[in-house]
Amino acid sequence: MTDAAELRLLTGKLLASHPPAHTDRTDFLKARFDAGLAWVHYPAGLGGLDAPRSLQAVVDAELAAAGAPDNDPRRIGIGLGMAAPTILRFGTRAQKERFLRPLWVGEEVWCQLFSEPGAGSDLAALATRAVRDDPSGDWIVNGQKVWTSSAHLARWAILIARTDPGLPKHRGISYFLCDMTDPGVEVRPLRQITGEAEFNEVFLSDVRIPDAHRLGEVGEGWKVAQTTLMNERVSIGGAPLPREGGMIGPVARTWRERPELRTHDLHQRLLTLWVEAEVARLTGERLRQRLAAGEPGPEGSGLKLAFARLNQEISGLEVELLAGEGLLYSDWTMRRPELVDFTGRDAGYRYLRSKGNSIEGGTSEVLLNIVAERVLGLPAEPRNDKDAAWKDLAR
Repeated sequence: MTDAAELRLLTGKLLASHPPAHTDRTDFLKARFDAGLAWVHYPAGLGGLDAPRSLQAVVDAELAAAGAPDNDPRRIGIGLGMAAPTILRFGTRAQKERFLRPLWVGEEVWCQLFSEPGAGSDLAALATRAVRDDPSGDWIVNGQKVWTSSAHLARWAILIARTDPGLPKHRGISYFLCDMTDPGVEVRPLRQITGEAEFNEVFLSDVRIPDAHRLGEVGEGWKVAQTTLMNERVSIGGAPLPREGGMIGPVARTWRERPELRTHDLHQRLLTLWVEAEVARLTGERLRQRLAAGEPGPEGSGLKLAFARLNQEISGLEVELLAGEGLLYSDWTMRRPELVDFTGRDAGYRYLRSKGNSIEGGTSEVLLNIVAERVLGLPAEPRNDKDAAWKDLAR
């Protein structure tokens, strides 16, 4: 088994053969992937070395100390956090070899075509149809997706569509990899309360997807999607942070630098939220350690719940702390950003943008059900449509 010493040796060889100061950024990242140092717990030949996940920190520390470039993980977060683990688990060898390297290097950005206007919280009610085309075997997809982050930048999308409306809603879904440059894919911006259009709606009109781009078996798309969703919630709520990382950092910094703004009540609220943010951060660290032993479970839903609540409460406190300044909003320019930058913007942006945290990545209401049923073991919520064919459901 690869150990820390061997990883340091391999990292040293990579740095010697590709000095970061004299190597093109993309070339360095490709060489890192080929050396198995991209995600060390992945299989050999697919960016990894079959090493324990916990040893990734050894590689990252060595490369950071040498000034090596990273793959801009915030820009390609959907690919890294959702598409890659799903392709690794359910993809064919050819799919893994085709998609994982350009995904990790950042040459191909990914988006997620899951939610629909009539299928958000109840995602399994989706109506986008994929019909098999004879004799080619391709799939012809028609439908509409919504709240699609990075669709305006993406080359590829993970897509779920209904392939058998005669089955119950969870059983008639299949999972596909969709080329966003194909004819019939139309991306339209959705301007948000922040003024930006980081989300999009995507219209699919007779989009042809080869069967070779189907992930998993026909009709098992919901099973495949669960891997995506569980990884999504961990990547949103359990991202690694230093102490006072995330939303708590700016408000704590303002508290220290602006003593004239302090009140006893705000002090008590800040202390409470600081402790809760630190508990959430350490819980995320524990969850990431547990991931080394297997796939993410429903615990990620609890972290994502805490992430949404804390972001909204902390940003509200920050606006109150800043008093009149907190009511200012510096920039309402309509733009389509490459990433969400919570800490690089002002308090007004954080306050408005955090309102979406309880919707994206699974609504807080749905996640409460998941935690109740799958973590706490409480009785399942009654579901009258569980065994009914999707085509017979009221819509």
